[in-house]
Amino acid sequence: MDKQRILIVDDDENIAELISLYLLKECFATEIAYNGRDALALVDSFNPHLILLDIMLPDIDGYEICTEVRKTKQTPIIMLSAKGEVFDKVLGLKLGADDYMMKPFDSNELVARVKAVLRRTAPVIMERTSVPIQTNYQGDYVEYEDLLVNITNYMVILEGEQIEMPPKELELLYFLASKPNQVFTRDQLLDRLWGYDYIGDSRTVDVHIKRLREKLNENHNWSISTVWGKGYRFEVR
Repeated sequence: MDKQRILIVDDDENIAELISLYLLKECFATEIAYNGRDALALVDSFNPHLILLDIMLPDIDGYEICTEVRKTKQTPIIMLSAKGEVFDKVLGLKLGADDYMMKPFDSNELVARVKAVLRRTAPVIMERTSVPIQTNYQGDYVEYEDLLVNITNYMVILEGEQIEMPPKELELLYFLASKPNQVFTRDQLLDRLWGYDYIGDSRTVDVHIKRLREKLNENHNWSISTVWGKGYRFEVR
């Protein structure tokens, strides 16, 4: 079985090599980039299963790298930073990061987070491709006015057009839409979609809901509603 490939992006050679050592012990294959340009090149040539991405780099910062990667790939990204402000965490998640760790971090926690992210994303890592819209849908899907969400082939059709959507956003949309008018708390959504062993911030749910609302034209008889003090629901009127 091929080893899962991890790209480590950090300008601190000692930290990068230490992370690589931890991961090699866990039977991952690793490559290291010490700057943004080399990182972007390795994303294509090394084709990693996951990227550990430092924010502060000498040429292109981690936020910009994350944005560039998300234009063509849905490779999971864990951001690493000495910055601990809520703004920095939320910005990273908004740009498409899957998790965020503060330096200094415990090696066991780092490995645990890498494995957790890979577990929940491995079945659905996809490159953005041009897929013709189908008229005969197969597999498991939910359908509403001007909206179809297919969880089998990870396709969202909105008003007759295919919408590009990262796997976790699509899974969240499908989960809510398949249980219309039911309210789910952030913790329930984290447990159902990210896994009970998810180590992260509950704001992850808020960020994903915000992204979904930005992509969906909710001027229909359905919408993703906030139930204040409770959570979220896919409301069908």
